[in-house]
Amino acid sequence: MASEKFKMPVAAHLLLIKEGKILLLRRLNTGYEDGNYSVVAGHLDGDEDVKAAMIREAKEEAGIDINSNNLEIVGVMHRKSEVERIDFFLATDSWNNEIVNMEPEKCDDLS
Repeated sequence: MASEKFKMPVAAHLLLIKEGKILLLRRLNTGYEDGNYSVVAGHLDGDEDVKAAMIREAKEEAGIDINSNNLEIVGVMHRKSEVERIDFFLATDSWNNEIVNMEPEKCDDLS
């Protein structure tokens, strides 16, 4: 009997840097780490690469547009907790549009 191929969740986290500060969002009603601050982040969907996922999440969560050439992968972490996963950390100091809380049902503060 052939074994099922191992699949690992992949997430991308974005460090939006402006004047030496990083944007943080306080989680709300998500069921995970509610009340704590996080950066713009999300899981990859289907055939997305890491940069495409980060561009999508930045638009969905903060209303901003980012050019993939302005995204730099600054770290990768292999987590071995209850669910083994890979996290990519990307950074940029260049985007279009003003940052807006696009998901007020999931985020109650931008800092």
